[in-house]
Amino acid sequence: MLINLLPDFFAVLDSTDRVASYRRYYESHRRILQAYWHNYVIDPDSPHFADVVRSTVMADRSDLRAMLERTDVVSLMRETEARCRDLLQADADFDVVVMVGVGAANAGELVVGSRGVAFVCLEHFTGIANPDTQGLGLEPELIPMWLSHEIAHVVRYTSPESRSEIRPILADAGGDYSYWDTGRRASLRELLVNEGLAVHVSQQMSPGHAAWEYFGYQRRQYARIRELESTMRRVMEPDLHSAGLGLRLKYLSGGMSDEARTVNRVVLPERAGYYLGTRMVEPAVTARGLPWAVRASADELAQVAGSLAATA
Repeated sequence: MLINLLPDFFAVLDSTDRVASYRRYYESHRRILQAYWHNYVIDPDSPHFADVVRSTVMADRSDLRAMLERTDVVSLMRETEARCRDLLQADADFDVVVMVGVGAANAGELVVGSRGVAFVCLEHFTGIANPDTQGLGLEPELIPMWLSHEIAHVVRYTSPESRSEIRPILADAGGDYSYWDTGRRASLRELLVNEGLAVHVSQQMSPGHAAWEYFGYQRRQYARIRELESTMRRVMEPDLHSAGLGLRLKYLSGGMSDEARTVNRVVLPERAGYYLGTRMVEPAVTARGLPWAVRASADELAQVAGSLAATA
């Protein structure tokens, strides 16, 4: 189901006390916004919550308003949702949320009360970088690519047929997704294939973009990661069955120092795990298709790759 938070957000901007109005908006949509803040921004109970809210509601939104005048974002997201459901043979209900965030993730996945949520934050898709909103300046035509990536995660986490390590972690947490808890408990192999599968879904759902865009890389970064692929595969191998938040941050997070991204004297490019994961699952996606691969365990995916390599 598509949930459109845009009218309520613009009502905040049109109010006489925007900060107080945002707090009411937050409470009205707490199920989604609390999880968004906790996983992608800061703890909403933090004293810095008010500072982030103030900068969000006072920012210049002329770029966002102009984009919405020329782009039917809601229809674009509805169409993407429907196509993803067909492509992945979705067997669990989930929500797709169109919203304006606070400058954190441009898109993301959540599970709240065992129901999956894929969201897109439109401040990043205006086509114009905006320092007031932390907007990245991505073109709105990229929304299907990013949204389908997040829907792939949601299906992997919530499908009753999923063998992902993350599904039982969510069950232990009462059906709520935590970036931090899954980072601590899921193996590095699971975290890598989770992102790799989502990249394959976005490539099939939204073809025709530059290869590096599917990973969120710049062109030079993509070239560097491809050059280092064999070296990175070698250094990551001993850690594949290990778990720990540091591994998730090292391979999949931006903003980490060179020291934090060093493995056996090899400095991993930022977020190199997205490319590595995509390569790891490629044989299974080709041989068994996306609906099976998105639900397969990390070991099953590795077994398919190993079997095909042995017969090549």
